[in-house]
Amino acid sequence: MIAIDGLVKTYGSHRALDGLTMHVAPGRIYGLIGPNGSGKTTCMLILSTLLRPDGGTARVGGYDVVKRPLEVRRLIGYMPDFFGVYDGLKADEYLEFFAAAHGVPAGQRPEVARKLLELVNLEGKAGSYVDNLSRGMKQRLALARCLVHDPQVLILDEPASGLDPRARAEVKEIIRHLGKLNKTVLISSHILPELAEICDDVGILEEGRLVAAGPVAEITGARTGPRELYINIGPGVGEAEEIIQSYAGVLSLTRQGAELKVLFSGEREAQAGLLASLINKGIPVLEFYEHRGNLEDAFMAVTGEVRHDG
Repeated sequence: MIAIDGLVKTYGSHRALDGLTMHVAPGRIYGLIGPNGSGKTTCMLILSTLLRPDGGTARVGGYDVVKRPLEVRRLIGYMPDFFGVYDGLKADEYLEFFAAAHGVPAGQRPEVARKLLELVNLEGKAGSYVDNLSRGMKQRLALARCLVHDPQVLILDEPASGLDPRARAEVKEIIRHLGKLNKTVLISSHILPELAEICDDVGILEEGRLVAAGPVAEITGARTGPRELYINIGPGVGEAEEIIQSYAGVLSLTRQGAELKVLFSGEREAQAGLLASLINKGIPVLEFYEHRGNLEDAFMAVTGEVRHDG
């Protein structure tokens, strides 16, 4: 649904996008993450036809964003990281106004507004003025505004920015629901654990390039160094330690009760060999698993950043 190939954008001497190539399949929720200045917002502005690239191509639904911008705009709903609302309008009037801007017939606009307010859990605020809504409510109203023309693709730049935990949870549930409606969603966020919960795939940007991409489970399971194995042993922990320490690829072993933590340099096949060695020796292995990490770990590892505690 989204196809980016060799995209380049330069601001003066700074190259915000440096040959970016990225693809988002139809009906997928794709998380775009990266450090500040990595090119996330620039990418979204280009896809939304609000910024022209200096090189490469970007297509949405098969339409080139430069050559066919009107067709692209009919397909997308765009929510920028900073947005304005019309304070003098009520919530339902606000949505009806944008429905009119998108060419929704006049007779259908009230029903469109009603259904969207229900979708974002604001049905009780239809007659409330926008300037009286909380920040979280305004954020959800802006998300509803993206949907007035029933777009196939949603481009959401930090949709939960500045929200409290409850408001973030509400936005997260709405995005999950949109995924179930077979919408294609491209979303950026700095709240990586929550992004991992709602996305099918993620792409990590660094200096305008895509440095890692794939399903969330693969990205969070990716390792650039030794793997952490956790082995829970029944009777015979001492014998198990001897077997493990003599196995090729074991870098270190620490013990806490019946659980052994093993720093291991081998791949999956070697892990299976280690497990088989224990079982063949009659060691009762109750648990054997690899610590898979999370999206923050993957982000730090891939971008080469170092996390400092405290």
